[in-house]
Parts: sequence; C-alpha cells; structure tokens
Amino acid sequence: MEVLIPFAADAPKSRLSPVLSPDERRAFARAMLADVLGAIEASGRDPRVLATAPIDVDATVTVDERPLSEAVNARLDEHFGSPAPRRSVSADPLAVVMADLALATPSSLDRLFDASADVALAPGRGGGTNAFLTRHPDFRVDYHGTSYLDHRRIASEIDASVAVVDSVRLSTDVDEPADLVEVLCHGDGRARDYLDDAGFELETTDGRVTVSRPGR
Repeated sequence: MEVLIPFAADAPKSRLSPVLSPDERRAFARAMLADVLGAIEASGRDPRVLATAPIDVDATVTVDERPLSEAVNARLDEHFGSPAPRRSVSADPLAVVMADLALATPSSLDRLFDASADVALAPGRGGGTNAFLTRHPDFRVDYHGTSYLDHRRIASEIDASVAVVDSVRLSTDVDEPADLVEVLCHGDGRARDYLDDAGFELETTDGRVTVSRPGR
C-alpha cells in the first residue's frame, strides 16, 4: 500500500501566526510531520511525502508545487492509470494522510488502512478530510470547501462503497492556536515535545482550556 503525506514545505501553518513565528511554524510543522511518519511506519506501511518543495526527512519525498487537489489527483492518476475507462476495483489501495495529524497513532491509522470499503474517509472537524484510502480507480479528490461531503458525493457518483472512520485522533488536525490544547492534552510525540520546549502551557479561563506562553 502506498501512503502519501502532503506537506506544505515553504510556508506551513500560517493560521498559527498569532502564537508562533515563521521559523517556529516551520519547526513545529516538521515535528508534526515526523510524528505522522513515525505512526505510519509503526503501522507497517511505507510513507512517501508529497512536498511543495525539497525537504530533508527520513522518507521518500516527491516534490509537486501544484495545489493540494491537483497534486494528489496526479498521484492517483499515476497509481491507478489515466484516463479511466470502467475498471474493476484495485487490490492495491492508495492512502493519503495529512501531515498535521499530531495525535495519529498506528492503531488509529490501522482502522483506516484496514477498511474493506472501496473508499474510507477520516473526516476532520469543520467538514474537511484528514485522511482517506481508496482502492477504487476512479476516485479523485476535491479539497476545496467542505471536502468530506464532496468526497462522499464523488464516491457516490462512481458507485464506490464508503466507510467513515470515526476517530478523535484522526479528526484532530492542528491548524489554529486553540488546536494546540489537544496536542498538549493527548500528544506524546515530537509535536508535544516542541510545544513543551517552546514554553506552552495549558490554562483554564472561564471554564475553557486554552494555551498560554508565559514570558512571551
């Protein structure tokens, strides 16, 4: 099974700019990528990073500067073949796992990788798609807008069976400062270590948990 990890290597995690500098965002994004790579490798799969620019990581890297949907669809075309006349469902699936799933574990990923449906989707909060697996040769992606619903529609249009992987660890993508709470509460990898070393702490205000960075 091929497992792709899209990664914005040039200017990652811009929505974390209120709490992290550009250099810190790059370092934190690399820490999350390392956690995702480690979880995939521990599940017994061989990941490949699909990066927007060359990066030095302990994995195979394919550079593609195109927007996310175009880059992933090009890899799906390469994997399954294009153009696509009517074909049988492939026995060799391809999976895509986002690089900011800092809470992903081998067991949570196994639920996605072991799904028997033509298409398995791990939805993110807010209607996104944090990971998917397809063994259907005609499935393609559209990450704009509410991509989870779009991917359900695309699967329906090609008569593909769908499994939804309901997992807190796979649904938690780290994009906003508030998402750092989840990493500090539930993370145990390099991303959590980075936030600890950077001085982030959990803080309870008015019954809600947020993060603070004393001294900054």
